[in-house]
Amino acid sequence: MHIAAEKIGKKYRKEWIFRRVDLTLTAGNSYTFVGPNGSGKSTLLQLLAGSLPTTEGTLTYSLQDKALEADDWFRYVTIAAPYLELVEELTLDELLTFHQTFKPFVAGQTPETIAEKLWLGHALDKEIKYFSSGMKQRVKLGLAFFSSSPIIILDEPTSNLDRQGMNWYQEQIQQLIAPLNPLPRLLLIGSNQPEEYDFCPNVIDITQWK
Repeated sequence: MHIAAEKIGKKYRKEWIFRRVDLTLTAGNSYTFVGPNGSGKSTLLQLLAGSLPTTEGTLTYSLQDKALEADDWFRYVTIAAPYLELVEELTLDELLTFHQTFKPFVAGQTPETIAEKLWLGHALDKEIKYFSSGMKQRVKLGLAFFSSSPIIILDEPTSNLDRQGMNWYQEQIQQLIAPLNPLPRLLLIGSNQPEEYDFCPNVIDITQWK
């Protein structure tokens, strides 16, 4: 699985957020996009996820060297971001069950086992709207970590996490990128916090495309 970006750019009204972005992103690797607040990290991640259109340039998605239709790309991507809300009227059990109908979990995982991994086994029957901000963030991340999607996108992944939550995040990331992981992923991160991506060998400053 890989993504190829050729001279892509995004403009809102008359302002270019970035231009002439050339990238090749390949499964089995992790990439972190850094830059000041407002530099376009989230926008670029949304373009790569297929949830925003480019203003210029070409994005190509490939699986086993076969090009994928852009309309099918969402099936391969799971994203966790502050601007994506959970369905708060659902219980955790209902949310996890609903999620796996269109983004299956990795083999052997069930809503019950995932809730335990989220430290939320006691809250399976609790509605999401009653969760703390840190609990909600672990749920968002868990939906990405434990999905079988080959592409995982994390934007500001430790927002609202305390120190314990940060330790949990780092533990899950290490399992995700482990060399012996049977499901190699393409991991993309948008961050300004080094402890969110200190494991990542590919750190890309988005200001080069301003």
